[in-house]
Amino acid sequence: MRAPISVIIPTLNAQASLPGCLAALVEGVSSGLVREVIVTDGGSQDDTRQIADDTGAVWVVGAASRGGQLRRGAAQARGDWLLVLHADTVLQSGWSVHAARAVERPGAYYFRLQFRADGAAPRLVEGWANLRSRLLGLPYGDQGLLIDRARFDAAGGYPDIPLMEDVALARSLRGQLRGLPVRALTSAARYERAGWLRRGSRNLLTLARYFLGADPERLAQHYRR
Repeated sequence: MRAPISVIIPTLNAQASLPGCLAALVEGVSSGLVREVIVTDGGSQDDTRQIADDTGAVWVVGAASRGGQLRRGAAQARGDWLLVLHADTVLQSGWSVHAARAVERPGAYYFRLQFRADGAAPRLVEGWANLRSRLLGLPYGDQGLLIDRARFDAAGGYPDIPLMEDVALARSLRGQLRGLPVRALTSAARYERAGWLRRGSRNLLTLARYFLGADPERLAQHYRR
């Protein structure tokens, strides 16, 4: 029986974070769970490709748009299950045990967000994210996604948009997403640069504007500023 999971990681100048993300996947490879790792890049100018090549990952490159990158990665995937991770996310040790149980039957799963930072602000923001995921069925991409291929395709996959591609897919999967008792340890760098309150407020505003019909291209331009 072939390993069921294709891991898809979108990258853009991710040389600092990608090694940690890949290292956490070794247990899935060793246990016969991970079939392949696909790094889908948006035009990195650093050593991201060298890191991917050194670990035997499949390399896919195209325009820098997270939704588009994920679509290209999914098109290359051969597994019956997809595990989508951001390059700055590291799955908690032991994740493969829970993933192995999950893939015994079709479904869509996300992980429990935890920032790699100390203090009250990180706990508050991640607490809201986990509550939002549980009550509203809206996990973000930094929480990871484990989903069977048939369900992914039936939902239309990720739209080719630069922002909110994770929310778009989650809305298509409404009522089907379930949490796994595994932490996705995620970088807090963007929050620390912008400030936890300011960044959190911007994320909420961006989400609200998207729900009200704002163009994802314009949202992405504003988000980057």
